[in-house]
Amino acid sequence: MEGKKFLLNCLLLHGLMILAMLTTTAVSQPNKKSYIVYMGDKPKDGSSTSSLHSSILQEAFGSDSITKSVHCRYKRSFSGFVVELTEEEAVKMSRMKGVVSVFPNEKRELHTTRSWNFLGFSQQVERSVTESDVIIGVLDTGIWPESDSFNDEGFGPPPSKWNGSCETAGGNFTCNNKIIGAQYYRSDGYFGSSDIISPRDSEGHGTHTASTAAGRLVNGASLFGLGSGTARGGVPSARIAVYKICWSDGCYDADILQAFDDAIADGVDIISLSVGGKYAKEYFEDSIAIGAFHAMRNGVLTVNSAGNRGPRPATITNFSPWSLSVAASTIDRKFFTKVQLGDNRVYQGVSVNTFDLNNQMFPLIYGGDAPNITGNYSRDSSRFCEPNSLDSNMVNGKIVLCDSYGNLTAPFYAGAAGAVMRGSAPSDNADLFPLPASYLKRVDGRRVFTYINSASAPTATIFKSNEANDSLAPYVVSFSSRGPNPITPDILKPDISAPGVDILAAWTLASPASGVTGDTRFVPFNIISGTSMACPHVSGSAAYVKSFHPSWSPSAIKSALMTTAIPMSSELNTDAEFAYGSGEVNPVEAVNPGLIYDAEEIDYIKFLCGQGYGTQFLQLVTRDNTTCSEATNGTVWDLNYPSFALNTSGSTKVSGVFTRTVTNVGSAMSEYIANVTVETESLEINVNPSVLSFTSLGQKLSYTLTINGTIDGSMVSASLVWDDGEHMVRSPIIVV
Repeated sequence: MEGKKFLLNCLLLHGLMILAMLTTTAVSQPNKKSYIVYMGDKPKDGSSTSSLHSSILQEAFGSDSITKSVHCRYKRSFSGFVVELTEEEAVKMSRMKGVVSVFPNEKRELHTTRSWNFLGFSQQVERSVTESDVIIGVLDTGIWPESDSFNDEGFGPPPSKWNGSCETAGGNFTCNNKIIGAQYYRSDGYFGSSDIISPRDSEGHGTHTASTAAGRLVNGASLFGLGSGTARGGVPSARIAVYKICWSDGCYDADILQAFDDAIADGVDIISLSVGGKYAKEYFEDSIAIGAFHAMRNGVLTVNSAGNRGPRPATITNFSPWSLSVAASTIDRKFFTKVQLGDNRVYQGVSVNTFDLNNQMFPLIYGGDAPNITGNYSRDSSRFCEPNSLDSNMVNGKIVLCDSYGNLTAPFYAGAAGAVMRGSAPSDNADLFPLPASYLKRVDGRRVFTYINSASAPTATIFKSNEANDSLAPYVVSFSSRGPNPITPDILKPDISAPGVDILAAWTLASPASGVTGDTRFVPFNIISGTSMACPHVSGSAAYVKSFHPSWSPSAIKSALMTTAIPMSSELNTDAEFAYGSGEVNPVEAVNPGLIYDAEEIDYIKFLCGQGYGTQFLQLVTRDNTTCSEATNGTVWDLNYPSFALNTSGSTKVSGVFTRTVTNVGSAMSEYIANVTVETESLEINVNPSVLSFTSLGQKLSYTLTINGTIDGSMVSASLVWDDGEHMVRSPIIVV
């Protein structure tokens, strides 16, 4: 009842505030707006929260504090209030002792974990009646079946096409009508001490990806208040089949292939695989490419993560033309963590820090001054806070400054109160650590170092993270692996981009939030980043398209997602299409793409023949009468792919002819006009015919795209859009 009264009082006060704003001239409230002053937990000594708020205002503004109208107070679970301030006053308040943060009271909406809404894919989006017939096979670290994201309330039995089973591992694991199947694989029989020998997830990664793709709606999800909203997957009614291929020491090719084998036979519709190698391999020397090839042959689309080795070029490791490769991009939410020094200077870094130090100041020490000499570690190791390199007697209870970005196990196990990292690594995503931590860029890090060396008794504190709006989003995050395709540069990879930064989704209760042993935070939802998080966004999107078009081939679904993707900015991503492919996934539009670039097994066989794979080799792969002949021998430019790439091998002269065939899935009577955009006049791109006139659904028409001209050695981006007035069927073109 008290909670209801508090809410009504807040609403009433906000209503009065709005009324006052409407009836007061702009002159009387110059540059003022509503700010939230957050002060952490409520007083532990039982003192009046209201009195504390008043004293903070009095200390900040003296006699002027009586003019500061407090519109709403938070005092039941934590401490804070809402007040009208100028920007300068807000900055002053943020520096007050006892104030954790001051931030604008901006308009918010009921959110998903944020990423799906950011894609324009709201909870109210149209759903197919057959969504519950779609099965996503998740090849990962397993799943935590008790998570609310996988509750099967209201679900009927599995689809009749399902041929899989549930490995209960002697009662350790139970499936339901949401998680309809589960298997685990370990070909060498070796298990680590932390491994759970069942489909149950002991790491968290698999639970996170599965819930991102197809988790149920869970209201009030957050990580200790961060990322608060409604957690949901792209297709909440779809079924999940779990194939545990990854363990504490990694994911092995033998297990990956066995899982592909089972998943295809079990009847899954989409395979989601957020796993990859360290370097590029030939298509048929790569377990994932091999598995995806056989999935394609059986009508199953494989969605892969691009890899986390960016931003260096040609670092993508999942790039087979029959799979869909996903890069990781940002959403309009980011996390930042402030560090305050004993001289009251405050520096803003990045991390996902759930710890609240209650403004307590701790001694601050440089890692280089605390080497673990007894362990034979030098200053050169301890300054980087390398594992076991710190002397616990020197850093225990202190905040440690580290000269690099790392997992911070050294300060954690040495008993440090927190850690501040500094360096030149990109800060476009935030990580979670086992102790209070923040990463500062080099300039601010140098200032912290200078302070340590100049103060007689340096101190610092680290605040709990806050959320901020990233107005530049979406852009591809620095860690996301880039193209060009290292094996076939005339196939553009990655194919598409999706949210993969600071994503909140379900987590296992068998592993702490940071994944570091000794961390006592066991949470139902966690915030992590990676192309692993981007992959299930596209897997869910593919399943969404599949639910409306059950008969569409893997290539058709892939084409729909690529040609409807939202173009991204090459100014924010200097690698352009080699960073984001066709652009940001747009599942709502992908359901009705207008035209699709379909491809069957024979099209990939022709491609492989053109790449030098002989008949004997391919027959071993396909186990049929596949042959490479003049009739089947095609060039890479003839593969019916939804994007175009022309590799000049360093030549300044450019010449290439591409053949494509599109299938009409829009309006029976329709006319599409080709529009080409190219960023340089030195290249000429022609489409013949430039108009495609369709008279029926399912009709196929072909065209050629010809590129001629010169380039100066740098990458040139262009695009082709087929436009019928309703559909914009876009394909990126790159020449390098």
